[in-house]
Amino acid sequence: MMKRRDAIVIPLAALLLNCSGGGEKTTADPYYRKMADSEMKRYPESWMVDFSKAPKWNYTHGLEMQAFLQVGEKSGDEKYYRYAESYADTIVNEDGSIKTYRLERYNIDHINPGKILFPIYERTGNPKYLKALQLLRSQMETHPRISNGGFWHKQIYPHQVWLDGLYMATPFLAEYGKRFNEPALFDEVALQLITAWSDLHDEESGLLYHGWDESRQQRWADPVTGQSPHFWSRSIGWYMMALVDVLDFLPETHPKRDEVIGQLNKIAGAVERYRDPESGMWYQVTDQGDREGNYLESSGSIMFIYSWVKGAQKGYLPEEFARKGAEAYDQFLKQFIRENEDGTISVTSVCSVAGLGGEPRYRDGSFEYYISEPIRDDDPKAVGPFIMTSILLDR
Repeated sequence: MMKRRDAIVIPLAALLLNCSGGGEKTTADPYYRKMADSEMKRYPESWMVDFSKAPKWNYTHGLEMQAFLQVGEKSGDEKYYRYAESYADTIVNEDGSIKTYRLERYNIDHINPGKILFPIYERTGNPKYLKALQLLRSQMETHPRISNGGFWHKQIYPHQVWLDGLYMATPFLAEYGKRFNEPALFDEVALQLITAWSDLHDEESGLLYHGWDESRQQRWADPVTGQSPHFWSRSIGWYMMALVDVLDFLPETHPKRDEVIGQLNKIAGAVERYRDPESGMWYQVTDQGDREGNYLESSGSIMFIYSWVKGAQKGYLPEEFARKGAEAYDQFLKQFIRENEDGTISVTSVCSVAGLGGEPRYRDGSFEYYISEPIRDDDPKAVGPFIMTSILLDR
């Protein structure tokens, strides 16, 4: 019954947003504000997002605070900027050190929250944010690499490239290169994206595997190719978002720009082939939609939609992807957005986490593994891209 009610509520809300009597402005909030307001109600302090019990420097916080900064810019309402800035102010110490961050862990995930420091430093001029940016940049100067130059995912995952890491580091480095006149970083991000494609792309499906182990020592790695055994939608979504976000900063004259755009076009077309024809969404294990236990997953779906819409709006993808993205967004609302009794909205069916290897519970990259991870509502990995996509579509 809940699903039936929600399916009615959301289209009505969309109707209210698109209609205004007598040319007057509607009072209904767009989805980007409604989701941001819902998160602020759920988490009165910004460090609390992602169900956090104590402040920590984490990629999920960075993703969601980036969305909040965009809501502030779009709406002109200062409360969204203040919410995001309060996270940075809480975590970044006066000397530029970052609470819970350790450079020597070489965790590529921890670069992602640095993206919010660019606009916050630009606005505040507070030197602690510049020092923190420089600290994160210094990590990537000595970050371990595989033989072709690709970054390890983390110190604890040696010789491994994961798609997730491309989103965590490459847009940060590209923006750093543009803002601080370090053009060598454009070559760096192009190298990362292109080598990852080479290591993880599957010609037959057109998709990208989640991870690659150059050493072939991990149990999840194919002994010949080094690739993990399955296609995980969110990991492909991370890579697609990395492509469209890096292109914001990669100069038009850069010799590898066309190759990066070409990769975006190939993967954008490939994921379309695996879209569920009934719901318009994508499955947790991308190419196994008819397999028992697989499920429609919201974070991967919205990352694909974001990349389609932004890619088309920026001219990297054919115009048809703007239309397809807008249609998929409407289907996303129907499938995954729930109206709650307290007036907030939620995004449902988010895979909470997935990875490869590690201890104490070794993750073998099997189909059974990917469908076994917990599913929850309001995870930032879906909330952030949903807000950002809503802004792109002015919804």
